[in-house]
Amino acid sequence: MSSVSKLSGRLIKAPESFLDQAGIRRVLVEAKAGRRGFIRNAFAAATAAAAAPAVLATSNPLQTGDGDPNILELPEHTKGLGMPVVTDGYGKPSKFEVNVQRRQSPGLTQTTQASVSFAPLQSLFGIVTPSGLHFERHHQGWWDIDPSKHRLMINGSDPSMLKKALVLTMDELMRLPSVSRFHFIECGANTGMEWGNVAVPTVQYSHGMISCCEFTGVPLRIVLDMAGVDYKRARFVLAEGADGSSMTRTIPMEMIESGEVLLAYGQNGEMLRPENGYPLRLVVPGVQGVSWVKYLRRIEVGDKPYGAKDEAVHYIDLMPGGLHRQYTSIQECKSVVTTPSGGQVLLDKGFYNVSGLAWSGRGAIKRVDVSVDGGRNWRTARLEGRPLSKCLTRFNIDWVWDGKPALIQSRAMDDTGYVQPTYAQLRKVRGTRSIYHNNAIQSWLVQEDGEVKNVQLS
Repeated sequence: MSSVSKLSGRLIKAPESFLDQAGIRRVLVEAKAGRRGFIRNAFAAATAAAAAPAVLATSNPLQTGDGDPNILELPEHTKGLGMPVVTDGYGKPSKFEVNVQRRQSPGLTQTTQASVSFAPLQSLFGIVTPSGLHFERHHQGWWDIDPSKHRLMINGSDPSMLKKALVLTMDELMRLPSVSRFHFIECGANTGMEWGNVAVPTVQYSHGMISCCEFTGVPLRIVLDMAGVDYKRARFVLAEGADGSSMTRTIPMEMIESGEVLLAYGQNGEMLRPENGYPLRLVVPGVQGVSWVKYLRRIEVGDKPYGAKDEAVHYIDLMPGGLHRQYTSIQECKSVVTTPSGGQVLLDKGFYNVSGLAWSGRGAIKRVDVSVDGGRNWRTARLEGRPLSKCLTRFNIDWVWDGKPALIQSRAMDDTGYVQPTYAQLRKVRGTRSIYHNNAIQSWLVQEDGEVKNVQLS
């Protein structure tokens, strides 16, 4: 361990906020006019401006010479009484971590109610996303709904598809047998801005529409059994949310029969947060986040897909020949290095722990390989813990930086044998004008000066 510490390099964290309000307004105007290149330039300029103060904010460096006063002089917290118990009834992060926040991407959406916030992947450890940093995607804003007034209805497109329609209160739902499981949720548009070329500077904006939590709830199969659903006829369900967008999505009955789909009210050991669907949301492991309907108020069983607007017009894949693919909900195997990543700066040559996240909507991660030379050579990374199905997996690998330019990549494989594709492989099938389901290998360029940038290899 001592030999490693002597070689360990220091790293400056990526700046958390790139543009002031005036800059954001300007980006919105340019985005509306279709000038995507301006967005990239705005991010790049703001990143450069943020680099200088970031260097000054790297805390107290280790002192040499007469010794480190941080050791030789007792600090106030060692000599006095601290804060009393329960100063805050609900605990908060340290004031020194105030910059670790989910962020909006300027120019991505025109209204704040129908928008996205990105989780700060570069600042997280392990696989669990804190509830307050869980990414958001709303179609008409979020609500804090009174759980005593919220109801869940179960009905059929044809009344004969079930023995009886049901209306359940939250109290009635929460008295049913429950399970708790760890799963990732990823927006289908995650990494969507990168289809044509590099568009954003950091991993928060390129991959931050993903989170992983422990969800607690009732398997939907239990409630459908209570309603006496005819599973031979009813092969699909329509899930409907209670917010103003009336989000509706078709879910194949096969997913529900497996027991994986949950009527979830719990997240990371507490009730769901309002922005994540409180008091009830659907959890559909492995499927894009739009199907995890928030503020869930109705489940209808039917014999065919419903063709709702958010599966027939939106959340579809534009193919190179001009056709659209529909009902492509599974989030394919994917990974990304989070440290080092875009916006960070390596200050020294020497040892670094390359770390990142991998996931698959079809099962568990089997292996992750890491390259520091743009994919010419690969080494197998260490996986933290036992990979869980349809859940984030943390990977790590040792790397000694020699001060020369390096291209860092990760490539994941799941237990079905699927291997994460390069951009060239993915674009050969999907083209460059899509929005959804971009699972290509991410590349980070470490420059000679230590600055890390988002790049793409052809």
